[in-house]
Parts: sequence; structure tokens; C-alpha cells
Amino acid sequence: MRGSELPEVCVVGLGYIGLPTAAIIARAGMQVLGVDVAQPVVDTINRGEIHIEEVDLDGLVHGVVQRGLLRASTAIAPADVFVIAVPTPFEKDGHHTPDISYVLSAAREVAKVLKSGDVVILESTSPVGTTERMRDMIAAERPDLKLPGLCAGTPDVSIAYCPERVLPGRILEELANNDRSIGGITPRCARKALSFYKRFVRGACVTTDARSAEMTKLVENAYRDVNIAFANELSIIADAMDLDVWEVIRLANRHPRVNILQPGPGVGGHCIAVDPWFIVHGAPEQTPLIRTARGVNDGKIHHVIARASAMVEAHPDRKVACLGLAFKANIDDFRESPARLVAGTLARRFGGRIHVVEPYTAQLPLEFTDTGASLVDVDTALEDCDILIVLVDHDVFKSVPLAERADKIVYDTRGIWPDQPALDTGPADALRRAG
Repeated sequence: MRGSELPEVCVVGLGYIGLPTAAIIARAGMQVLGVDVAQPVVDTINRGEIHIEEVDLDGLVHGVVQRGLLRASTAIAPADVFVIAVPTPFEKDGHHTPDISYVLSAAREVAKVLKSGDVVILESTSPVGTTERMRDMIAAERPDLKLPGLCAGTPDVSIAYCPERVLPGRILEELANNDRSIGGITPRCARKALSFYKRFVRGACVTTDARSAEMTKLVENAYRDVNIAFANELSIIADAMDLDVWEVIRLANRHPRVNILQPGPGVGGHCIAVDPWFIVHGAPEQTPLIRTARGVNDGKIHHVIARASAMVEAHPDRKVACLGLAFKANIDDFRESPARLVAGTLARRFGGRIHVVEPYTAQLPLEFTDTGASLVDVDTALEDCDILIVLVDHDVFKSVPLAERADKIVYDTRGIWPDQPALDTGPADALRRAG
């Protein structure tokens, strides 16, 4: 591939990041093959449809598939640029050990079709050193190729790391407009990856080394986790002192150098709730603050479960609506969601008294099976339920006027209804003010 030619691209992994990335690249005019292990996902995309919920993604995927710029397969094929966007979960050892087996498996398959001049880019959020381990995997599979950092002279293949920085619900916009950190195994590798990203990214693309880019992504989410932990701990303190945490934060934020975040029922998603543990795993003796923040945010989930359970037990004849299952507002992503854990726990404890409102799903997750809990819409919940537990700040929940909830017993973990009056319900009064 000459510099003036558009590269052919293979994107490995067609989930919440991989599919939007493949579609954005295709929109820029490049031929893209998307690869996924799930045949139903492949079939869906080849019909011009999508298997995830994301703003404007359906129209974009339909358009690039119709134009012949994007197709999907379960098999990797030769290309000029390979983008790996597969999951990096935890090992099932109970110690938050990063599992990079999906990355290494994808690299092994990519290695089979690599040729001189190709570029391999890892986008999956990964522990520091993963890009080098991916390089080593490729080197073991293809001893005929010269790999960066392992050979003298010019390598045959360029390898780099470039994590996404996107917000669900704004992924397409942010993939195109956000700045990117591009870390190469060598400076030459970084430049090769830079020339690729500048074809479809309008934000600034800053080159660095691979390990620094890996750490940068983890640091970004650990920083957010620590700040959320302060807000969540403050909400627990306010609860113990019978204070309105939202009022305290509102007033404190009037200080010109204070910007406290809003508390919630915990921290969810596959980034903020996961990435800090990658840093802790890499430097366990040097990360007391990051580890503590994770403990605070996980502990907030159990605090909410305890307070909500007390409310439900105090009113044994009342039906309960849990509002929301997603890990953040206005999306269908339930990964690591504290709302899902809270609602699921309440369903197991209180069975048919629990009604779940989640406008972004057509059925309850598997853990609700045989609990007796039911999925209802918000209007049904307002008509039938006397207790409302706000777990997600979906816009549809925010829009409920005071007239429809003034006589309800409310535990608002998101602070979406500041005008909610305190009813004379004994212990429930304190719950209304809790974060």
C-alpha cells in the first residue's frame, strides 16, 4: 500500500467499540472487513443492521454496508491495517487479574495473514505491556517477519496501541472528534498508525510509546473513579448525618476551585469499574488510593441495597418500582451496572413486589428469572407502585412531573427529582435525602 492509497482494514471484534469504529473507517472510504466470533452478529451486520444500541449507528452501518464498504465475517482475511478491539475482562480468580487471552488469540489469527508493510493496532483497554506481549505473540507465530523492537533495521510490520475515548450514546461523534493517544512499539510504528488515524479522526492525534499510551487510558478512568468515590463517600456521610447530599454538593461547588461530581448507586460500565484494577494489578504496593476508591464505589452498591431493602421491609404491603438497569443514562449497556445489581438483589429478596422499569430493553436479564419480578413501563410503575427507587437517570425518568410522584415513597440515588417532598413515612424520610 502506497501512502496515497486508501488502506484495506480488518477490524477484529464488533462490539460496542469495534462496530462503530469499523463503520467510521468505512465512512471515510476505506474497505473494511469486520470480524467477530459470533455468527449472529456477522449475519446481522451483513444485512445492514446492528446488534447494539447506539445513536445514529444503525443508519451509518446500513449505509456503508449498502455501498459495499463494510462486510462482516467470522474469519480474518489479509488487509493493510488490522485493528483489534476485543474484550479484556478479568480472570475468574476473584483477584481482578486482567485477562488478555482474547487479545492474544486475535493477534495469533492476525499473524497468519500478515505481510510486509502491514500495521497492527490494539485498541482494547489493556494492562501496561500488553502491546509488547501481542508483538511477541506475532513474532512467535511468524519468525519469517521482522518485528519492531526485536530486529535491527526496518521492521516488516508496524505495531501500535491506540485506545478509544468515547462516551456511550456519543460514540460516533467522539470517535471522530476526540483526541487520540497513539503509542508505537517504536516511533516509526507510531507514525504509521498516525497516518491511518488521520484519515478519519478530526481530533488531535498525539504520538508516544506503547506503554505510555496503555497507562494513559487506565489513568484517565482511574482519575474519574477516584473523583466519583469522593462523591459516593460523601453521600454515605450525608446519609448518616441526615443531610441532603445534593444541597451540600451544590453549595460546595460554588467555590471557584471545587467541582464535586454527583453521587450514584455505585460505578458501572466496562471502563471506570474495571480499568483501575489493571493499574492495581501492575503495581499492587503503590496504589492504595486507587484500590480504596474501587472499594468505596463497590461499597456504595451494598449501601444502596441495604437502604432500599430497609425501605421495602418497612412497607410490606407496597409494590416497588426499580427505575433503570443500565450503567448510565439513555443507553442499553448493562455491563458492570450497579443498578442491575441493586434491582436483581431486591428481586431475589422481595420477588413479585419488585417491578423493573428499563426502557432500553425488551426483557429482563437472566438473573431475574424465577424471582417473580416483572418488567413494566414507566406509566404502569407510576400507576401501580407506591415505592420508587431511582437507579438510573434516564431522560424519561427525569421527565416525570411532581404531580405524578408527590404521594410516592422515593429513594432517589441519582438526585433527578430535587423537588420531591419528604413524606411522613418514618425511616424513609432519610432515604429520600440519601445519594
